[in-house]
Amino acid sequence: MRDIHTSAVTDAVKKLCIEANHGLEPDMLRAFDRALGTERSPAGRHVLQILKENAELAWTKKIPYCQDTGFVICFIELGQDVHVTGGSLTDAINEGVRQGYTEGYLRASIVRSPFDRVNTGDNTPAVVHVDVVTGATMKIMIMAKGGGCENRSKYKMLTPAEGVEGVKDWILECIRTAGPDACPPLIAGVGVGGTFEKAALLSKKALFRELGTSNPDAAIDALEQEVLGRANRLGIGPQGYGGDTTAFGVHILAYPCHITSLPVAVTIECHAHRHKEATL
Repeated sequence: MRDIHTSAVTDAVKKLCIEANHGLEPDMLRAFDRALGTERSPAGRHVLQILKENAELAWTKKIPYCQDTGFVICFIELGQDVHVTGGSLTDAINEGVRQGYTEGYLRASIVRSPFDRVNTGDNTPAVVHVDVVTGATMKIMIMAKGGGCENRSKYKMLTPAEGVEGVKDWILECIRTAGPDACPPLIAGVGVGGTFEKAALLSKKALFRELGTSNPDAAIDALEQEVLGRANRLGIGPQGYGGDTTAFGVHILAYPCHITSLPVAVTIECHAHRHKEATL
């Protein structure tokens, strides 16, 4: 058994929140470069260049990449041989978010209730998901999820008879209707199977896969590439100005499901795909 004190969790989350908002991961920067090499629209190329320059300025000047500094989504992979000491794990995560957003001068975007809409003032609470895994480490994965693209995320219960073609059509419909509102080039995280809540959870977790990498399942990888190609033929383009780059990627995670069900959740992520990880 290995002890991890909550103070270490708080410190890690604080740093991840600040760093995620200041710097895009290398996979995102490579995606801009790839798109600049294939985008045929002058307007689309101009927008992509501006977005790339914005990312460079945000990192060098230590300022937020986007004014919407996001809802903190936190996935924890907790080793079963870890003992969390010093208090509540969830409280420690929220304290890290509070410190990160307050000390990092990041925008507070969370309201305490969907009804009274009173801002909490420090971007807490986070949305926390914990998976118990083997081992004696704790992996912390943070995503600063923007509200505009989140609002364009959708869920649908397909019938099994709709099959793979129905899944493809639904993903494309979600990308098409997101349009410029989701600040493309976007990434579609897709959860297929499981239950109502499992599909939605998978669609979020799918976004943590490195952009540009292949799906380990060859059949799903082919599905991702087909849908991505079709999405980029929609013509929406960077920031909706038209072009070949509507989406950077389509990432799909699948899970067993009931014989009567085919749930599909699509989480839309914008070009400000801010995510960081740390292992304690």
